[in-house]
Amino acid sequence: MDIFSMGSHLLFLLFLAIPLSVLLLLAFLVRPRPVRIPLKGRHVLVTGGSSGIGLALARAAADEGARISILARDAGRLASAVGAIRVATGVEAVALSADVRDPAAVADALSGAGPVDILICNQGVYVPQELEAQDLEVIKFTVDVNLMGTFHLIKAILPAMKRRARETGVPASIAIMSSQAGQVGVYGYTAYSASKFALRGLAEALQHEVIADNIHLSLIFPSDTQTPGFAEEKKRRPELTNLIAESSVGMKPEDVAKIALNGIKNGDFFVPCNFEGAVLAIATSGLSPQRSYLMAFLEVFGAGLVRFIVLCFQWNWFNTIEKWHAKKNSKLHKSN
Repeated sequence: MDIFSMGSHLLFLLFLAIPLSVLLLLAFLVRPRPVRIPLKGRHVLVTGGSSGIGLALARAAADEGARISILARDAGRLASAVGAIRVATGVEAVALSADVRDPAAVADALSGAGPVDILICNQGVYVPQELEAQDLEVIKFTVDVNLMGTFHLIKAILPAMKRRARETGVPASIAIMSSQAGQVGVYGYTAYSASKFALRGLAEALQHEVIADNIHLSLIFPSDTQTPGFAEEKKRRPELTNLIAESSVGMKPEDVAKIALNGIKNGDFFVPCNFEGAVLAIATSGLSPQRSYLMAFLEVFGAGLVRFIVLCFQWNWFNTIEKWHAKKNSKLHKSN
């Protein structure tokens, strides 16, 4: 074997050795450790469970043998959802009526429901409007439902969840429904994005607090989803919001539910629901927990490429905004 051939082989071995060494290091570093969270025979509570993603999640969990409770405000819609779950799965779900903005009402509704093994905080509201035009009461309403409601739910179930996880030795889960608007801010989503970004801080800090209790956090990032309010939401969005999000056709609630439940069962901290969400998850991984050494590898080595991709997204968005304002100013000048 000549020197050139030996050198080529050594370079090839070195090329393989470096990523393998990094993978081994990441397998040691990633925390929390991998976990599997079973659903069969366990109590799953889904908030916002009377329609859309929440109802799809309840059905999917019931299909896997879970005991289901759904919580929402409207008793009539809850009754319809219980019927739909029964017809689809044969499971008799428990309906709980409460406004998540009211901590006493939440605690009262859950007092007789028994310990919760998997909590899915799926409630959420979105009122599309620019911040300058949006009433402060609407902003407060958004934060109260999306953020404070999540605090109220977790506070209500956490003591019993800890006891049950300790007694059974089976891992529990708290899953929080964020949004792709909780990964990146978009025109017209100011209040909504603020409420959803805050959920990440809640989840990261809470995971530190409850990991010793065998409770695992998941943060789910659906894109636009074909829920009952989606068509109406698109009509009410600012024109620029629709221009920026024009390529989004909306996922089916059943598809979001399937991806979300798989992420919950795997104990994934970030659960993106489509390709864009996965790119954003890598771009915004920061100091978030990571169980998978393969995903950690992608985050470490894909960060530069992903940053370039998201810069392309931002270029397109700002270009769209500039063109819209130029067109608007042109019309104003012509009318004057």
